[in-house]
Amino acid sequence: MLVELHRQARRFWLDDSGPTATEYAVMLALIIAVCVTSITALGTGLKTSVETSRTAMFP
Repeated sequence: MLVELHRQARRFWLDDSGPTATEYAVMLALIIAVCVTSITALGTGLKTSVETSRTAMFP
């Protein structure tokens, strides 16, 4: 029984699927940050464009 517990503990210790999940979480966080930054920049540019058009149409 102790030998089986040791085997399972060793298998768990050597398993590298944990870092993979962490890497995916970091990639997802970076993708979200890029999306938020892009949407913010696009929104600001779009707002400026709409205001310029509105001012040109209705002085």
